[in-house]
Amino acid sequence: MKYNVRGENIEVTPAIREYVEKKIAKLERYFTETPDANVHVNLKVYNDKQAKVEVTIPMPHLVLRAEETHHDMYAAIDLITDKLERQIRKHKTKVNRKFREKGNVNAFFATFEDQGAVAVEEDTDLEVVRQKSFDLKPMDSEEAILQMNLLGHNFYVFMNAESNRTNVVYKRKDGRYGLIEAQ
Repeated sequence: MKYNVRGENIEVTPAIREYVEKKIAKLERYFTETPDANVHVNLKVYNDKQAKVEVTIPMPHLVLRAEETHHDMYAAIDLITDKLERQIRKHKTKVNRKFREKGNVNAFFATFEDQGAVAVEEDTDLEVVRQKSFDLKPMDSEEAILQMNLLGHNFYVFMNAESNRTNVVYKRKDGRYGLIEAQ
């Protein structure tokens, strides 16, 4: 794995870089061949001394992403590693269950090594319990944000009037807004 460690309001010292690389490298045991992945690590420190760690690992069929806020940077890195490990186990279980049901063997889940000693929790909360359909009205992102706030939702799907593509606006944890554009 190639590491890209950035710091905002913090200098990334060799000790922090080494700790991040050591912890994230433990995830490699889940892969039969080391993925050619770029690990993006973003370290932030806020005025209230809270440290935020964000890790993104884009892979061919999966994007592993986690973020954690803690008063101790090293504890946040430990918690991130645990979150990413849970995501890998959850995904492996889901993929294995899917292919067992179909009776197929796919090379994709061979990317993950069998970690027999690790207990994998079953996910029963992935069931779709409600379905809605609606027409997408062409509008700009500002109007979509207003519609989202009127409805009291934290996201809103709309047709971008300029590009004629489906977009999503969403409310971020910091209170600002984000925009996702389909390509």
